[in-house]
Amino acid sequence: MDAAAPDAGPRVSSAATYRRLLGYTGAHWPLATLAFCGMLVEAAAAGAFTALMKPLIDQTFVAPDPAVAAWLPFVIVGLFLARGMATFVTDYGMARIGRGVVQTLREQVLAKYLRMPSRWFDQRPGAVLVTRLTYHTEQVAQASSDAVKVAITDLLTLGALLTVMLMQSVRVTTAMLIMGPLIAGIITVVGRRYRRINTRIQASVGELAHIAEEAVGSQHVVKVYGGQEREVARFAAVAERNRRLQVKVEATKAVSSALVQLLAAIALAVIIWVASQEAMAQRLSAGAFVSLMTAMMAMLPSLKRITNVQGMIQKGVAAASGLFEVLDAEPESDRGTRALARAEGRIVFRDVAVRYAVDKPPALAGLSFEVAPGTVTAIVGRSGSGKSTLVRLLPRLYEPDAGTVLLDGVPISDYRLEDLRRQIALVSQDVLLFDDTVAANIAYGSPCAVTRERLVDVATAANALDFIERLPQGFDTPIGSGGMLLSGGQRQRLAIARALLKNAPILILDEATSSLDTESERLIQDALERTMRGRTTLVIAHRLSTVEHADQIVVLDRGQLVERGRHAELLARGGHYSRLSGLELRGD
Repeated sequence: MDAAAPDAGPRVSSAATYRRLLGYTGAHWPLATLAFCGMLVEAAAAGAFTALMKPLIDQTFVAPDPAVAAWLPFVIVGLFLARGMATFVTDYGMARIGRGVVQTLREQVLAKYLRMPSRWFDQRPGAVLVTRLTYHTEQVAQASSDAVKVAITDLLTLGALLTVMLMQSVRVTTAMLIMGPLIAGIITVVGRRYRRINTRIQASVGELAHIAEEAVGSQHVVKVYGGQEREVARFAAVAERNRRLQVKVEATKAVSSALVQLLAAIALAVIIWVASQEAMAQRLSAGAFVSLMTAMMAMLPSLKRITNVQGMIQKGVAAASGLFEVLDAEPESDRGTRALARAEGRIVFRDVAVRYAVDKPPALAGLSFEVAPGTVTAIVGRSGSGKSTLVRLLPRLYEPDAGTVLLDGVPISDYRLEDLRRQIALVSQDVLLFDDTVAANIAYGSPCAVTRERLVDVATAANALDFIERLPQGFDTPIGSGGMLLSGGQRQRLAIARALLKNAPILILDEATSSLDTESERLIQDALERTMRGRTTLVIAHRLSTVEHADQIVVLDRGQLVERGRHAELLARGGHYSRLSGLELRGD
């Protein structure tokens, strides 16, 4: 199957993306309503304060009125008190909304990640996916709350200030409005540039995380091979590209802000000229002029913030585009309707073919064989022969491009995915453990609470109880990220205990005893023999001790089944298996 380009799809407009993003605020409408009321009070208070400039000048300085001088200070204090309370309500409400949107998106994206096909992950570095879940969602928070708060509050404030100006002089206000279309044009152009740059910035952040993850995760290889300078150079090149893009954003912000302020200054000059003409014609008092000027000056910060908020919105739009591409991607197929309580364990691979890319040889080509219930089938072959691909088909981690896999005579795609995977336990060479306790890792995925007695039973059967009891807190001991506080053999035994607890009728062992010392291998091999009893088992192995007792051995070469039979029978043929036994299985 040809691998699609990551995140390929039709381009969606910024407006459509932003509307969809704002739709996530709908679940928080009570807070949004409260925050909007706060914004109204903020805007009204700003307009009222500038309106008070007229009585302050005309009735306090030009023609003093004791009554006005008595009540005016209290009104001003009341206005700022109301505005302070409204600001708190707005900021708190929008912060809650923003964090709620981030939490919802993070949960939805992670849930979608875990429902995506394995091939989808093959095309995308893990660090990039994690960056989307962390960094990109923070950009969304700014766009869905901070930017909305700034935009609505400042637009309402501009409306209130414009109303005050119109009340004082229509002619002067009209003169100022001629700059409006120019400012709107600047905002539009700047917004488009912001989106282009921020899309590239977010791609570079994902690349930075990917390079850092590789370098840190492989630090022992980097040290041994002297690759420190190479890794630093790789990281520095991407970091420099990110720096240049960030500088472009700031330069764009500075230029646009300067242009808006220049236009505002021109508008101010026009206002002063028109106002002087109105004053000379006795149509504008000193107080009205001061009120006009105060409103005009109060507009400048709002205009600057509205111009700059474009950057915040476009960052969020660029981030949201990537998140929505994940949410809209096709998840792994789960159209089966057939229930499966417990499988008998009869497995048939019928003419199965898998191709990861059209320009590469097939991983599997026309492969057919049958596995009887309760038997052990060993799968052997040189590296790259398709062994891991084959066993990944059974739990439908990968889908065949041709052919069928049957379980108990039924195509596995007909079963509900959850039911199918409940029939399978997996123990692999690269044991995947979680940053939790021993008990939690053994009981991982168990649908119900597991008693301590049951944990002891499976740990004993997995030859793990002795080392668990020597740990500082026994079953309650944290084992670190990936089980890093345990040895390789100890991690393998926990994985076996986890498989035993699941008690699935089908067991997949993917090179479960490779790369272990002799003592660990003996303990694990003994535990595996107990685990395999009564289960249909597929074993990928390089060790002769595992293969020679199998009920059948399937030999793969370049994705094709070249031999099948028992150990002694295949050795006697002197074919592929015989050569593998001499070279790989025995380590000669």
